Amino acid sequence: MSETLPEIYTRLAGEGRLEPDPAQQAVLPALEELRQTLEAGPVRKRKGLFSKAPVAPTGMYLWGGVGRGKSMLMDLFHASVDIEDKRRVHFHAFMQEIQAGLHEARKTGVDDALLPVAEEVMRGVRLLSFDEMQITDITDAMIVGRLFQRLFEGGVAIVTTSNRPPDDLYKDGLNRDIFVPFIDLLKDRMAVRELVSPVDYRQNRLEGQQVYFHPVDATVRDEVSELYEKMSGGGGSPLILDVKGHKVEVPVFRNGVGRASFWDLCAKPLGPADYLAIAEAVRVLFVEDVPLLSSENYNEAKRFVTMIDALYEAKVRLIMSAADEPERLYLEGSGSFEFERTASRLREMQSAEWAS
Repeated sequence: MSETLPEIYTRLAGEGRLEPDPAQQAVLPALEELRQTLEAGPVRKRKGLFSKAPVAPTGMYLWGGVGRGKSMLMDLFHASVDIEDKRRVHFHAFMQEIQAGLHEARKTGVDDALLPVAEEVMRGVRLLSFDEMQITDITDAMIVGRLFQRLFEGGVAIVTTSNRPPDDLYKDGLNRDIFVPFIDLLKDRMAVRELVSPVDYRQNRLEGQQVYFHPVDATVRDEVSELYEKMSGGGGSPLILDVKGHKVEVPVFRNGVGRASFWDLCAKPLGPADYLAIAEAVRVLFVEDVPLLSSENYNEAKRFVTMIDALYEAKVRLIMSAADEPERLYLEGSGSFEFERTASRLREMQSAEWAS
């Protein structure tokens, strides 16, 4: 018999690969029960005389503060479920796929574009694991309820992490009353569990850790890459955000940790709303290869200032590699005087006190 989730957790703790946490351990039995249900095979209930409809096992909505180990627990669960028909995806990326699928389905003239899109999602999938569920876009808010209802009707179990309880999803959003039934659906079909650990493990991984690197050379690049692996768990895929009808991309993203170069984020015509969307979507952001700033790259420098303001206000943990110290990044040209505030913020964002 294979190890149970509590046994796997205990073994990893014994190997020093994770720090035992009672709040995390309290969630494991429910996840183990779901794992066993999925591995036992699809459950079907009779509907009419002959047809049978699949029954979706009760999923889990795991929420709590940043760095409490939600993504780690979900990854541990997802990897341990011994079935092939499963998928783990970041919620933002998933909703982008859904919107793209709806766009294509509408071209065919189908009466209800959501039905073929949902069928495509369910093809060969009995478990969907979502990371970082949050709803900020009205287009997502208007379709997610019907989508999840169809997934549940198709027998798909859903496990998701979020920084917010279900009742705070799409809080203060436009036409939120239309969205409320989705919250009720989540609470009916998923076990809502709060991870109440007082420890921010992501912050602990940065305790005493250098977070601002200069000047950029091969050694610095290796150190930054190593730190990204440590913070994210390695790997990643693009995070594409839909902001007021256009796409904003963070090239690499995993477990709430984004990674991009200065040119990825500041050489494109992005504005305050775009940087606010990035700050909302990530908890840690690596920004690499920030050059010296001057009148020659004035537009890029202005965007950089706007981006730092958004990250600062959202309390996003910033890891940065740059050509020089913050106070020496922008020494001449229009905008250099205003940059003094940005340099001050960059200094402040390096401190453990600011991040906590």
